Amino acid sequence: MRQKRLAPLLATVGLLATTLPLLTMTQAAAAPAADHLRQKPAWQRCSPEQPASYECATVKVPLDHRRPDGRTIDIAISRMKSENPAKRHGVLLLNPGGPGGPGLDLPVLMDGLLPKEVRESYDLIGFDPRGVGASSPLTCGLDDEEQDFDRPYRPETFASDVTWARTVADKCREKSGAVLPYITTRNTARDMDTIRAVLGEGKISYLGYSYGTYLGAVYAQMYPERTDRFVLDSGVDPQRVWRGMIQVWATEAEPAFARWTRWAAERSAEFGLGDDPREVSDTFWKLVERADREPIDFEGSKVTGDMIRSARGVFFYPAQATPLVAALKAAAEGRPQAAGTDVQGLKQKLLGRTAEEPATDNSTAVFWAVVCGDTGAWPRYAEQYERDAAKDKVRYPLYGDFASNIKPCAFWDRPVEAATPMHKRANVLTVQNEWDSQTPLTSGQGLHRALKGSRMVLAEGGEGHGVYLFDPASCANAPVDAYLTTGRLPAQDVTCQNPPAAADRRASAPAKPVPFPGAPGRF
Repeated sequence: MRQKRLAPLLATVGLLATTLPLLTMTQAAAAPAADHLRQKPAWQRCSPEQPASYECATVKVPLDHRRPDGRTIDIAISRMKSENPAKRHGVLLLNPGGPGGPGLDLPVLMDGLLPKEVRESYDLIGFDPRGVGASSPLTCGLDDEEQDFDRPYRPETFASDVTWARTVADKCREKSGAVLPYITTRNTARDMDTIRAVLGEGKISYLGYSYGTYLGAVYAQMYPERTDRFVLDSGVDPQRVWRGMIQVWATEAEPAFARWTRWAAERSAEFGLGDDPREVSDTFWKLVERADREPIDFEGSKVTGDMIRSARGVFFYPAQATPLVAALKAAAEGRPQAAGTDVQGLKQKLLGRTAEEPATDNSTAVFWAVVCGDTGAWPRYAEQYERDAAKDKVRYPLYGDFASNIKPCAFWDRPVEAATPMHKRANVLTVQNEWDSQTPLTSGQGLHRALKGSRMVLAEGGEGHGVYLFDPASCANAPVDAYLTTGRLPAQDVTCQNPPAAADRRASAPAKPVPFPGAPGRF
């Protein structure tokens, strides 16, 4: 049960000159300890419903770390101590991804998943990053429609897309303008170092998934002397933050789609989508065209062709995509579903969020604050987005126009500082599945290349977003366990072969993995 809860936490990736040089930030980081670094957390039991060993506290951090005596915000932290002090190595900070993913309850989740030798080595430390959850939560006052950024490019609707992007930026600025510029990855890394200081630790270890890999990489560059054992699982390429990380969903969906057509063709007798990959592809695109002309009634929901294409992540899981497309085909043809078909489950894979999820824009607001505020590389002219979206709709027909269409970052205020250069050596471990829909293999390889001194564990045949602990049979678990236990990196990169059954175990994972509830971020 805990393992099922871990997956949804994963999730929603040329720099311009900034108002303050990085030298200023470096000097600030090296300044004498400020008051916020000398806090003593007032630990208390998090909840009567939770274990007594699960403790929570709140620490104050500067809104702007360049002005440590200025306005402060709250950071909610949690911990579960090692039960074997003799084997305790230090603290292990945890991040589930995002941007916008809450991490306060991760110690409880991880306590039951980590193997004994790893668990005994660390106090597990969770935290809600700045602006998220219990950490001075951010809002832009967005409604559900404004939170949806899966917007296909069509010439006749592009003007409304521009209006949407401008509206989101304007509402965020109006609602949270005084805070917005400081909800960034670099500032969250500074908050992590504050957590380290108030815990009385000289160094921290870290396990970060998805967006958490970029956060960990930034920390390792800003505080290399305080970086201990870092595991960066399902990597964000620092060279692609952030428009490029959205666009990589389009480029890498194409080989995943081709792989799916082969898988479905091999099971033509069961699913009836085509006897060879070309036939399966033709069946799919005819279904999309049919849904564009007249939406398909799929269990009470009207499904358009654009909605089918926006579910591009499902094609990284052939065992999910094939029954979904077969069910849509049956619905389009007015045929009953095959006996035993979990239609509601398939509908959820297509449509994403459930109706039971609370309507909140907290994670969405943080998502845009980070991806727009981390870098000034976003184009500023609507015309460039329109050209790129039209071009990529042809080049990457599954998702290219969604990825390249205009985003609120086109109208965001300029960042207060540049993105973090990846120049310093980082002796960290990166981990990657071969078939990851949200941070595809090419992205994980980019992270590994950017972090000189890192080692990479690649699970060939591995499906899904999130590797370590997500599948107990993953071949990547053993080298990660060894690193977290001993601190010794593998002598060289490790490529291992996942057992074929592992993909079947992941077949019940969400088709559109979401790193946190109710937000568009998928890193």
